Amino acid sequence: MCDISRLDFIPSGTVEEIYASHVLEHFRYRELPRVLHEWNRLLQPGGVLRLAVPDFAAVVERYRETGSLNGLQGLLYGGQTYDYNFHHVAFDLPTLEALLVESGFTNVRRYRWQEFLPPGYDDFSRAYIPHMDFENGRLMSLNVAADKP
Repeated sequence: MCDISRLDFIPSGTVEEIYASHVLEHFRYRELPRVLHEWNRLLQPGGVLRLAVPDFAAVVERYRETGSLNGLQGLLYGGQTYDYNFHHVAFDLPTLEALLVESGFTNVRRYRWQEFLPPGYDDFSRAYIPHMDFENGRLMSLNVAADKP
């Protein structure tokens, strides 16, 4: 285990891909440029950063439909089951894309978890409401990939 915002023990330009599912929102907003620059440093040219974060736009849509915060509190504020399980930042696509571009990434795009995750692998990039209703539910995770030029 280590601080994923400081990975000095990994040489620059040696990583092909970084996958961070529902961790970026646990950093404070002011820390995001440093974290993203560090991850950019690690990637080799042509490397891919793949992120999954709670999708604030999907949260707002769900709230507008139901008028209820039921099922949305964890997406907004984290599970709050231990000291670090709090969310400090909300993301929508324009906000995340701007942060990535400012940190030197290009070709920011959504990715489909179905085309990335191995069969049966379960993480929050597959967060749906209703839970696990992949056919009729709403994806609550903003899944974005970006390239290091």
